[in-house]
Amino acid sequence: MPSTSHHEHFERVRQDHQRELVEDYVEEIAHLHRHLGEARASDLADRFGVSPAAVSKVVTRLKRDGLVNARPYRGIFLTEQGEELAHKVAARHSVVLQALLALGVPESIARADSEGIEHHCSDETVAAMHRFLADNPHLVPDSISRVTSR
Repeated sequence: MPSTSHHEHFERVRQDHQRELVEDYVEEIAHLHRHLGEARASDLADRFGVSPAAVSKVVTRLKRDGLVNARPYRGIFLTEQGEELAHKVAARHSVVLQALLALGVPESIARADSEGIEHHCSDETVAAMHRFLADNPHLVPDSISRVTSR
């Protein structure tokens, strides 16, 4: 197994943090569309506890990256690329949440922890969690099994 320097580990964490904000916004925009039929900047500001100006800055970045379409005073819509990312993030979130629950973490703590952990797990780690859950379905509470999003 190759040895990785501390510098490389910290670099990955920095990259994960940069991706985290984007993923949280894309996931929340999809959630708002599913449950409210639309996503507005004011909804995002309320959900994240930030100012509308902070939301505007992130939405500008999401537009630049091709993840959303938005116009002033209109809703925010995910592009096809944004939808794909939202689906991937929601699936990863579900697997991490289910893995924490399978380990015996209380549900309220597992839900809070999964919000951060999901962004720092590699695809390989999530795949390993998924295999573990598939091999041990009896470890996930029935009320949570096969959760696909919040």
